[in-house]
Amino acid sequence: MNRKNTHKEASDFDAASDQIEQELRRTHIPEKASRGSEMIFKIALFAVICMAILCVSHFVFSYVGIETIICMIAVTLLIIPSTHIVLSWEKIVVLRFGKLNRVVGPGLFFTMPIIEYGAIRVDQRIMTTPFTAEKTLTLDLVPINIDAVLYWMVWDAEKACTEVEDYFAAVSFLAQTAMRETIGRSTVAEVAIRRDQLDVEIKSAIEHMAASWGIDIISVKVRDIVLPDELQEVMSLEAQAERERNARMTLVSIENDVAEVLADAAKLYSDPDAAMKLRTMLTLYETVKKSKGAVITIPSSISDNMGEGSIDKIIDSLKS
Repeated sequence: MNRKNTHKEASDFDAASDQIEQELRRTHIPEKASRGSEMIFKIALFAVICMAILCVSHFVFSYVGIETIICMIAVTLLIIPSTHIVLSWEKIVVLRFGKLNRVVGPGLFFTMPIIEYGAIRVDQRIMTTPFTAEKTLTLDLVPINIDAVLYWMVWDAEKACTEVEDYFAAVSFLAQTAMRETIGRSTVAEVAIRRDQLDVEIKSAIEHMAASWGIDIISVKVRDIVLPDELQEVMSLEAQAERERNARMTLVSIENDVAEVLADAAKLYSDPDAAMKLRTMLTLYETVKKSKGAVITIPSSISDNMGEGSIDKIIDSLKS
């Protein structure tokens, strides 16, 4: 049964990892929110340019022909591709003849036709990247699965474009590698109880390399730690045994304190056996208090002269 559950959990974890990888490949800029407005602007600009050329040709030259259409096509092919809109959270790295020229945005900007182009659009908002480490061995050779989230942002668009090919994928794989290395330096107990420290160590390892890419690591949060079923059972038994041990030690300590108090009381009565008698009376009181019953004390000299039947008669008479 445990093997089936373990296999099912592993399958679910693999499916979740595949889903996360698919999410990583998706663009983080919604198409309608980012590119749709720019397309509408370019369509409107195309209409304005065509109307302007037609008006000039009609009212100035009093002629509209094939030359006018050729002129409209030429002008729009030069102006439309050279007009760009950068959203408030974006930066665009512009290259001229393949060399870095400038970083522009946000707002409206123009590029020189043919010789300049925008190399990459950099989103400078805070990014959320989920990443996992499957069956990663700890320092004591225990395979565990960990699911975490990385919060980061690009603060230098120029470095993100020129220092690394795909900064998003680079950060994702760097986070996975850093988490595996951090787990490999800790035991399974340390990983389970020092989650906050694990976040700090992973963040520090990622920052060391990501800083040269113009990327700032804000925080790392470990969401889930999945231990093998067999190890969970062993750790649960160990925790139960430890709690039982602590409870027994507490009872022994309390018993010692009670014995010392009763010994002091016995000294007041000048009777060495008084401590044992007091302890017996306290035990009887606790028993009666819990069971809500009654205790009958009979002197030993009387009970010795009574038979079993006599004692039963006395008990029956008390009940009646």
